[in-house]
Amino acid sequence: MEFMTELLSYMANHWDHLLELTLDHLLMVVYGILMALAVGVPLGVICAKNERFAPVILSTANIIQIIPSLALLSILMLYFGLGFTTVVFGLFLYSLLPIIRNTYVGLKEVDPHLLEAGKGMGMTPLQLLTKVQIPLSLPFLMAGFRVAAVIAIGVATIAPYIGGDGLGREIVAGINGRSEIEIYAGAIPAALLAILADFLLGMLEKRLKRLTA
Repeated sequence: MEFMTELLSYMANHWDHLLELTLDHLLMVVYGILMALAVGVPLGVICAKNERFAPVILSTANIIQIIPSLALLSILMLYFGLGFTTVVFGLFLYSLLPIIRNTYVGLKEVDPHLLEAGKGMGMTPLQLLTKVQIPLSLPFLMAGFRVAAVIAIGVATIAPYIGGDGLGREIVAGINGRSEIEIYAGAIPAALLAILADFLLGMLEKRLKRLTA
């Protein structure tokens, strides 16, 4: 009980600093995921349209995913230096797999009869993709986006080790100073961000499923 009182008191006294770190954390995650969407969705489309490319693209994304996050960020640091850019690029790489895979699966799950009907109406392959396949696969895309967001929020907590900001800075400060209060002050908001993102994106995913059912 005394620990909780101290923690709440610390967070109340440093709310402005924690808010700044939270915004920095969100900014890195948003940039990383937007980049992953811009690259991952087209790669998922390529996988669905050209099956021979699917194993190569998905295997490459899988390999990136299994590299320890600190190791990957350290490698990127050699090329991009310390700071924001390295963290964002690392989050981009870690977010690729769920987005590529879910885009690929979503497009493959579209009823072939609907595609045949579209072709019968004279739709071009691009029209079929943009007006039939992608709209119907949106729940799968949202599921991939949801997973990517949770992963990115977690990985972003180690950003301070390569010169980044975010809530990880409070956690690292607590580790260095052997302060449980500071560790929890950074870890709890990060966990809440992940839970909130999972909840909100999960609700949106369910809504899209109802709309496309």
